[in-house]
Amino acid sequence: MVGSLVGEPTGGVRIVAEGLGIKGPRGWAVRGISVDAEPGALVAVEGPSGSGRTCLLLALTGRMKVTEGTVAVGDARLPRQMAAVRRVSALAHVPGVTDLDPALTVGEHLRERALLQRRFGASLRGLLRPRGARAAEAGRRVDEALAAAGLDLENLPKGPRTAVRDLERLEALRLSVALALVGRPRLLGVDDTDLKLSGDEREEVWALLRSLADAGTTVVAVCSEAPGDALRVSTRDSRDDGPAADIPDTGGDRTAGDDRTADGAPDTEPAPDPADHQDTADHQDTAGHQVTGDDRHTEPVRDSADQPVGGSGRDIGGTQAVARADADQGEGKADALAETGRA
Repeated sequence: MVGSLVGEPTGGVRIVAEGLGIKGPRGWAVRGISVDAEPGALVAVEGPSGSGRTCLLLALTGRMKVTEGTVAVGDARLPRQMAAVRRVSALAHVPGVTDLDPALTVGEHLRERALLQRRFGASLRGLLRPRGARAAEAGRRVDEALAAAGLDLENLPKGPRTAVRDLERLEALRLSVALALVGRPRLLGVDDTDLKLSGDEREEVWALLRSLADAGTTVVAVCSEAPGDALRVSTRDSRDDGPAADIPDTGGDRTAGDDRTADGAPDTEPAPDPADHQDTADHQDTAGHQVTGDDRHTEPVRDSADQPVGGSGRDIGGTQAVARADADQGEGKADALAETGRA
């Protein structure tokens, strides 16, 4: 990838899965999934809402534990090496996981992400570099990510001072992708790529994802209808024991991405390398599911003037799953699990 550091791994990762299954307390989310994607492939996870699409996306990026089957992402094997997969992957546009803060501007989001990368994403050798060199490297990463995501700040209503709430849906998706690309992932997962987009906008999104794949990054994208040139993986009818048990409907608004279910077992991954600067402690969500943590921070990131970036002290830079539910063509509600914070 352009501008990568010496010794930094580049290029996409190969994904090989055979008989992949993810089971939660109320049944199977997906089962019998097979994938063989070469590095730099564009993989489209296709299926209706509630069919376990986002579960599969989170599992392949190391955020959700695989229950059965054999899965290899690059040199890592799941579920034992989930932390290794998280180190080379990033998520974008996942509801409840990578949500943009509507109160912040585009520039504030980018500065926050750059500071997180400088503090927690660098290697030990990188941390020993002079502060000016690290800041310059972070700036280059942001510029490259914006260019790769096709987001021109000058075309926004107020440039980088444009609030997220004022972005169009396609612009918000591009910003989410750009934030994920700052870490130069070898595997990029994108959820709800075609949700509430027009036909022309969907073509733009797929053109963007194809360009990222052509540049070498392996891309896994969740959609309701896959394009003809993508490697199609269907979650339709992937459960052989019927839909998960019904759960009460709270009457809240739901989106097409709310189809997450996960196994309650803890991560068996050995402690990660201290050089990764990640807190991988497991904890439970409000529904009692065991959730694998990843570089969570309870302190707000501060700049050199010791001021919180963006004026926000919220939990950022992490991954955590929360229980949600969604209707699946009148066949019951699927147990759902996603992350919170930044991934």
